[in-house]
Amino acid sequence: MIPKAAPIDGRYLGEGTPIFRLAFITSLLTLLTLGIYRFWAKTRIRKYIWSSISFRGDTLEYTGTGLEKFLGFLVAIVILAVYLALVQMALFFFGMSMFTEPQTMQEAIAQIAATYITIFAVAPLWFFAIYRARRYKMARTRWRGIRFGMESGAWGYALRSIGYWILTVSTLGLLLPLQTFKLEKYMTDRSWYGNAQFEQQGDWKKLYGAMKHIFIGIGILALGVVFAAMDLGALVMVPMVVGYFWITVGFVYFRVRAFAYMAEHKVLDGEVQFASNPSTGTVMTIVILGGIAIGVLGAIFFGIVGAIFTATMMTSDFSTNAELPVFTIVFVALAYAAALLSIGAMTLALITQPVIRHVVETLTIRTPEGLDRIRQRIHDEGADAEGFADALDVGGAI
Repeated sequence: MIPKAAPIDGRYLGEGTPIFRLAFITSLLTLLTLGIYRFWAKTRIRKYIWSSISFRGDTLEYTGTGLEKFLGFLVAIVILAVYLALVQMALFFFGMSMFTEPQTMQEAIAQIAATYITIFAVAPLWFFAIYRARRYKMARTRWRGIRFGMESGAWGYALRSIGYWILTVSTLGLLLPLQTFKLEKYMTDRSWYGNAQFEQQGDWKKLYGAMKHIFIGIGILALGVVFAAMDLGALVMVPMVVGYFWITVGFVYFRVRAFAYMAEHKVLDGEVQFASNPSTGTVMTIVILGGIAIGVLGAIFFGIVGAIFTATMMTSDFSTNAELPVFTIVFVALAYAAALLSIGAMTLALITQPVIRHVVETLTIRTPEGLDRIRQRIHDEGADAEGFADALDVGGAI
């Protein structure tokens, strides 16, 4: 009988200053290269985050490259352009176009219809991109020298996503737990660590408990509708504002609790189990305090730059047709660019990384004794480099 091993708790080793510096520098290089460097920027940030996640001293390793992502993006752009051209040709055949000036009400309606058809036509590729992005990240991730992997199935995921979204929308959100669970199960059951397969267990109906705050928020909004019907004036705004805020918090609560439930019901190789207990309050605190800090620092910086610009304008002699000094324009432009880059870097350092830290450090491998029997898997040549995800700005998060 194999003795039980002690559970393995996750640890996050990253710090705020290094990731801020890395994000700022890579964002600056992205700006200077007109966006081309963003593929290498995302790769460098992922390498830092992956290498900061540790389970009993063994850190994750990200092996993706910027060149892979750039080439995948170019291929996806070509395919996307051809696809959208065919969609527009089909619309034109039926007398609809997004690019003509409507002369009658019928033409305006046709133009609106063409716009929505184009958006919905991209939806399958959008869901396709979500699956391929996850498959690429899995294929380029290693732990203890063993690769993760994911089977092909992007089109199956796209079709299921469309179907479940239709069910969710048509039931006014009541089937959100079904959609969330089934789509995650589809991807989990096709995921591997070495030669060991993951399996998503559990019951989607158990996720209804995670929707309690959404239901409370809807109830408060309904109370606002009742107040409006009773013509209670300004009092109507109270339940409307509170209800909207409660639903927003409710969606965050649902995502956190759904993640925890599905993590606890994932099984690797039939025996390796996990525990996850992230706190919604902690996540909300990180987001709110980080957002306030970023907002205050941004306001101070923009205020200083604005004051300098205003002072320069007031001291310039426009009566002699003097133009605003070129160096002032350049200074303001560079200052605003630096501010925007700093805000992006601060978001990563003050919000994204702390949330990742919390999720990792509340994750435990409960039964790790089966890990030593797992062996290496072959390299996944079929996983593209997130081309569609980058082209459609899907999966842009780390």
